[in-house]
Amino acid sequence: MAKYSVEVNQIGKRYRIGVSTRQYNTLRDTLAGVFHNPKSRLYTKMTEENSFWALKGVSFKVEEGKAIGIIGRNGAGKSTLLKILSRVTEPTEGSALIHGRVGSLLEVGTGFHPELTGRENIFLNGAILGMKRTEIESKLDEIIAFSEVEKFVDTPVKRYSSGMYLRLAFAVAAHLDPEILVVDEVLAVGDAEFQRKCLGKMSDVASQGRTVLFVSHNMSAIMRLTDQTVVLERGKVVMQGPTADAVDYYLSQGFSQEGQHEWKEDEFDKNPAPFHPIRIRVLSEAGTVSDTVRSTEKFYVEMDYSLDEDIAGLRVGFYVISTRGEFVLTSFDVDDPEKFEKYSTRKAGRYTSRCTIPGDFLNEGRFVIGVNASIFKIRTYFHDEQALVFNVNGTGAPGTQWPEPRTGLIRPRLNWEIESKGE
Repeated sequence: MAKYSVEVNQIGKRYRIGVSTRQYNTLRDTLAGVFHNPKSRLYTKMTEENSFWALKGVSFKVEEGKAIGIIGRNGAGKSTLLKILSRVTEPTEGSALIHGRVGSLLEVGTGFHPELTGRENIFLNGAILGMKRTEIESKLDEIIAFSEVEKFVDTPVKRYSSGMYLRLAFAVAAHLDPEILVVDEVLAVGDAEFQRKCLGKMSDVASQGRTVLFVSHNMSAIMRLTDQTVVLERGKVVMQGPTADAVDYYLSQGFSQEGQHEWKEDEFDKNPAPFHPIRIRVLSEAGTVSDTVRSTEKFYVEMDYSLDEDIAGLRVGFYVISTRGEFVLTSFDVDDPEKFEKYSTRKAGRYTSRCTIPGDFLNEGRFVIGVNASIFKIRTYFHDEQALVFNVNGTGAPGTQWPEPRTGLIRPRLNWEIESKGE
């Protein structure tokens, strides 16, 4: 075996923009079209105006038996990179050397034939990986048991739900002994119990000396499973290093250090209209914008936004996570039933949603605020997973008479009673 199981050398992937999907023609149809219109070309040349680089100059290496994370904001090029490494698509430039069989879980149902049953697709995927039928048969019962679709394993997969697809696809990818396991954020489709089961299996795969490439927005999972992590930003590698350092960089990059962030149009992955985020900021107890607040004092998280039209059922909220990806809390501006009724429909106009965080609540340290504006289970207008970073100063917090760091994300001032029982 080679020293490196994956070697990525200056990979770039360019896509065409704004070209409508056309029906695939036969060679006869294509040639006939050219002779009918001699000025036409077989291919339309890509230019800077009609194309964009999803990846550009990406290089890194993965040692055998290592688990590596790939993180970045939406649109950073993570899934495109995994598709190239899985041979789903070819790079426009550069090369990727893969030493060993690759088991991939990129999208629900990738590699499955909808007309074949679950059992038949297991054998199909094994054959694609280059395994003999006897090898696949030896793993068959284990795959079916792990997927929890025993009752439907002889049913065509086109009748499976997305969750059943995922269960079987992961079971196949993880159990057919690939030297390299590539897993995208697709695990988010599964329920919480199955996600834990999959993460446990990936941990087992990594501990067995096989290579794992894992893309996720779950920083806790990245921290748990990987030793090294690559951070992508707009198609380029901006950092590669120990996972703890990479996660800290990722969650902190590009943030204003003044306690506020104003969104620009080019930050949106998709148009959030009719919802338009304007600004989010942290205010101290005195009402000043600050990137550092005292743990003993209350502070405010304030978001400004506007609506182009009336929206029914809108909720605007945020979540606080540590720089290690641990969730502290999630809160929405209509969690209170009375506010939920009062703002069941928000009229077009400009709004400010403000939340009060009580004193003696958060522990000292650095925290990230993510933002979400949505209609429950119907539509997400805007989502920014790292909108702002702020710091909590622990001066005067409970227990500061001892110069030791306190574990945990919260540091509440709790009431204690000490009762003497005498001698």
